[in-house]
Order: sequence, then structure tokens, then C-alpha cells
Amino acid sequence: MPLITVKLIEGVFTEGQKKQMASQLTDAMVAIEGESMRQVTWVVIEEVKSGQWAIGGQPLTTADVHALQKSRVAA
Repeated sequence: MPLITVKLIEGVFTEGQKKQMASQLTDAMVAIEGESMRQVTWVVIEEVKSGQWAIGGQPLTTADVHALQKSRVAA
């Protein structure tokens, strides 16, 4: 029974986006293992509090991620 765990910083993705992630991750597992795995594929989305996730020793906040998203769209 596959278990896919996704960790996100809270407040970055909407409920709709998280639902889409779960659906598409399940589809990816089914593409690898076969349709019979759909009903037993678990996707757990865990949100980490803003500022409790660090990269390179620096805390990352929800605002930081939103700024990264905006700069990526502008590029």
C-alpha cells in the first residue's frame, strides 16, 4: 500500500491545489504500479507552520514562498 507524504509550508497552497496534488500524485503511482493500486494509495499532506521550515539555516515563511512564486511568474 503506497504512502506518499507531502510537506508544505502552511498557507501557501489552497485547498483546491492540495486536492489536485493528491489526485495527480495518486495518478502518478497508478501509472507506475497499475490501476489496482488506486484504491490503496494514500496521500498525506502535512503543513508546517510558517517559519518552522529552514533552508540553509534560514527560516522560510509563507510570505517568503509567496515572494518566490511571484518572482517565478515574472521570470
